[in-house]
Amino acid sequence: MAASSSSSAFHLMRDENDNQQLQLHHHQLMASSSSAPPPPPAASAPPPASSTNKKRRNQPGNPNPDAEVIALSPKTLMATNRFVCEVCNKGFQREQNLQLHRRGHNLPWKLRQKSTKEVRRKVYLCPEPTCVHHDPARALGDLTGIKKHYSRKHGEKKYKCEKCSKKYAVQSDWKAHSKTCGTREYRCDCGTLFS
Repeated sequence: MAASSSSSAFHLMRDENDNQQLQLHHHQLMASSSSAPPPPPAASAPPPASSTNKKRRNQPGNPNPDAEVIALSPKTLMATNRFVCEVCNKGFQREQNLQLHRRGHNLPWKLRQKSTKEVRRKVYLCPEPTCVHHDPARALGDLTGIKKHYSRKHGEKKYKCEKCSKKYAVQSDWKAHSKTCGTREYRCDCGTLFS
């Protein structure tokens, strides 16, 4: 008996919801067909402040004034294997990878744990003295960003598109270009076709 009464209550609630939705839809149709413009949407309240304050990222070239400024030489900046095993001379891009590798040699190793204390931010200067990002006030906020910047603006362009011969210094830029090269065509008003 209880199952049938709860089932009928569910159908009654569902019918009321369907009826309300139909009325709302009808009201919207009537409002859109009238010549009066629809009322502006209600301004939503700003999201509540979260209990943990998220740090906002600074815009590129506008670093945190309290950040530690790091200047790397072009050779160090572009090195692919900055962390080298003292036993077998194998190189790694990250210190953690080297530490994990050291385990294989039965050497002491320690992975850095995430600390609870606040870590001082780092910003990186471009090694090119004539570059705007050589100024500490315009430094870039992460190592990957400064590497790509240095390659794009000051490095050798060693990746070449097979279709249009355009050259790139960063492999990911070349790959992105290669996916769309020759697929888009633009016709000028004068009739010239560009690809």
